[in-house]
Amino acid sequence: MPSNVNPTVRRRRLGQELRRLRELKGMTAEEVAERLLVSQSKISRLENGRRSISQRDVRDLCGVYEVEDHRIVESLMQMAKDSRQQGWWHAFGDIPYSVYIGLETDAESLRVYEPQVVPGLLQTRSYAEALINGALPEAPPNDIEKRVTVRARRQDRITAHEQPLRLWAVIDESALRRVVGGRQVMLDQLEQLVELSHLPHVTVQVLPFGMGAHPGINGQYAILEFPDAADSSVVYIEGVTSDLYLEKPHDVQKYSVMYEHLRAQALNVEHSRNFIGEIMKTYTGHNDA
Repeated sequence: MPSNVNPTVRRRRLGQELRRLRELKGMTAEEVAERLLVSQSKISRLENGRRSISQRDVRDLCGVYEVEDHRIVESLMQMAKDSRQQGWWHAFGDIPYSVYIGLETDAESLRVYEPQVVPGLLQTRSYAEALINGALPEAPPNDIEKRVTVRARRQDRITAHEQPLRLWAVIDESALRRVVGGRQVMLDQLEQLVELSHLPHVTVQVLPFGMGAHPGINGQYAILEFPDAADSSVVYIEGVTSDLYLEKPHDVQKYSVMYEHLRAQALNVEHSRNFIGEIMKTYTGHNDA
């Protein structure tokens, strides 16, 4: 269930409002930075919600933008206060993709394409542990455990009885054949994948090797959409040292069109379940092919 006060989403909303006020004033981010004796990058980070914002920042910006309505200023100040509260994930310390978790926690729907691994929200604990161990060979055991626990907690959005996350996953065949953690781990993982695909709010499609080249050939991405119309959709692209968040309408539209092509090229839901079932036989030694 989304929290009543999600700091990540509050920062985005506040940043969007501050950008709107700046544009109404006809000022550039550089001009605002010069007035406040701060860097232009700080203004940009405040507006895109990637940096926490203090009530003092809001007060100073409203002063530059000559906002005379005290109710607007007080409302923005309260948003700044709320945005500094901590989400559930902060209890686990420094999580590299905490911004994404905040967005996912409040999202209404998620469309994801995974070329290499089973999507995190559909992973078993054993699969997640083996995957993270393989991806981070130098990470200490307590860090691995923390990441696995956070991943399991994120899955509450899928199993929630009220307002569960609507998930659409297109998974490349390579993710199903890559043996992560051993044959039994893979068998359990694929069984869970089929089981979760029967949930009314979860759709799983497989993109077989035989489909050849496709729009997702360049790698993984996810599209998050939110229940509040004020919150723009976000395209999330995971990186090794940093992640990319795209919010401009034309970027989101481009990735959305790519996703529609992926869905069209992938097997339908029933055929995808059958395809997964055939791959499961290779892990049990009962492959009739």
